[in-house]
Amino acid sequence: MTEQSLQNSSRCAAALDRLTRYHPKLIDLGLERTFTLSEKMGAPHLKLPPTIHIAGTNGKGSTAAILRALLEAHGYRVHVYSSPHLCRFNERIRLAGELISDEALADILEQIEEVNGGEAVTFFESTTVAGFTAFAHNPADFLILETGLGGVYDSTNIIPHHACSIITPVAHDHEHFLGTNLAEIASQKAGIMKPDCPTIWAEQAPDAYHALKDAADKTGVRTLDIENIDFETSSNSNSASASPYFQYRSEHAEFSLPVPALHGSHQIQNAGLALRCLEVLGITSGADRLSTGLQQARWPARIQPLSSGDIVEQSSRECIWLDGAHNAHGAAALAAALRNLSGAQKWVMVYGALNTRPPAQFLTQLAPLTEKIYTLTIPEQPAACDAESLCDIAGEMGIDAQACSDLSTAMRHIASDTARLDFPVIICGSLYLAGHVLNENNSLPD
Repeated sequence: MTEQSLQNSSRCAAALDRLTRYHPKLIDLGLERTFTLSEKMGAPHLKLPPTIHIAGTNGKGSTAAILRALLEAHGYRVHVYSSPHLCRFNERIRLAGELISDEALADILEQIEEVNGGEAVTFFESTTVAGFTAFAHNPADFLILETGLGGVYDSTNIIPHHACSIITPVAHDHEHFLGTNLAEIASQKAGIMKPDCPTIWAEQAPDAYHALKDAADKTGVRTLDIENIDFETSSNSNSASASPYFQYRSEHAEFSLPVPALHGSHQIQNAGLALRCLEVLGITSGADRLSTGLQQARWPARIQPLSSGDIVEQSSRECIWLDGAHNAHGAAALAAALRNLSGAQKWVMVYGALNTRPPAQFLTQLAPLTEKIYTLTIPEQPAACDAESLCDIAGEMGIDAQACSDLSTAMRHIASDTARLDFPVIICGSLYLAGHVLNENNSLPD
């Protein structure tokens, strides 16, 4: 890294650190501060490319990744805003396919500090305006905009209109901010829907669906849920090596397409949301470009295989798997994917979690698949559950568990456990743990 690169990286880190100090709360939902800051920056939220706004509990990032890959396969330039990041903040702002540079990011963050003038503003509010500024100043055909938390009062929701909104499955999460039941949570997610703008929904639990429908009826939104679209998954032939495909059938299109490169049967519904969005945007093509996009979709730490790197070498395995699922709904999807990946074989798990949701709800989904758990305290996370507590919880559930001081120690235990050398390894429980693993493995997202 050159001296200039080091200086720009240092500027980014310093500015991001300072931005955390302008508001005492990490999360303080509301739009007024974001509106005010954006206006001070020249109102970039009014100068964005056609925007696809995505809310939901699980699947937002994967749906965005598939949609981006499909649009790029058609030759479009696509911006993406997502959160949280895994290893470095730049991952949150993707400009026409490339992560924002340290220099460009530092310039925008320092400008935001200057125009803000020390006023109270949360980290997410200021960095969302930073993203809008970068997107407004760089040409692209589309912006894929992922909410941070909720919808109604999420900082991304200051945009006045969009080309389409997508709501992925709504589940219990962040109840202390969004509500104690699915209807309340769905009503918050529904806040991104705009009058006369189309919206697409994943299959939803009944309470969530009715809340979304009520909000759509009141707002005057054209809804295109995917409950009646066929996503039948089959195999191309009787050959064991044949790649699986799925049938996508809507009132306007019918395709036989390869399943997405992202692992897990739940990714087929995410692909369906993205394909439905292309229809709404008026983008038509043959199966070739769609197949290319589905196969090129990448989203780190979502049932991601790691076949090389420092951590993989320490485990003495040809491959370990990494996933950032952190709630019960995500754990259920992960469990289904792990069953398909290993058949009847159980898994050795490395597990770390935050104290923002009950670990037992997550582990209940995975306990039947787990041969042994090594628990960790996620480094540098004040809200991390300690390894001993997680070990005790797993033990009370009847799982063979062992607390470890750090990731390398867990990998050494896995490598030395000769009785379980044939069991596959999954590291899971938190996106913050996933980011730590990617850093330690020298597998930074790009």
